[in-house]
Amino acid sequence: MAEEIINRIANSKLVTVDLEDYYPKGKRVVLDIKDWLFHEIILKEKDFRAHLTNHDWQQYQDCYVALSCSSDAIIPSWAYLLITSNLVPFAKETVVGSLELLETVLFTDIINKLDTTDFILKPVIIKGCASKPIPPTAYIQLIQKIQLVAKTVMFGEACSTVPLYKAKK
Repeated sequence: MAEEIINRIANSKLVTVDLEDYYPKGKRVVLDIKDWLFHEIILKEKDFRAHLTNHDWQQYQDCYVALSCSSDAIIPSWAYLLITSNLVPFAKETVVGSLELLETVLFTDIINKLDTTDFILKPVIIKGCASKPIPPTAYIQLIQKIQLVAKTVMFGEACSTVPLYKAKK
């Protein structure tokens, strides 16, 4: 008679954290303001305000928005504040910078709110492969939080992990 195969991983106290499970749903948009500038380099307040008035802000409903200027212009802080004040009723989150910065801001908030109760004194695997754009900083923030409570922290998949941390006895 054949020996029964036992899945030791399924029966272990191992906890896997997959940041993709926390990935916020919603469209990501870059709003490049270079076309709102005179010769794509000079911000003229009157013209800039006219662009704000005539812009369709509803297109950002439930979006995550990264504000940027792809030209070499110097943009005063108040300009981004004016844009954001128009986005407030529509966008879920707005940052000045790249899409990667936007994702980092989103995951910083998610990880700060993460309940670590399930990780207390347990071996934890931070899942490594992701099909969504998880910023590298999110993994760093995650281990900083989990390491405070976990018995061990590993990276990868249950079948192939890289040990990262082991609590001292």
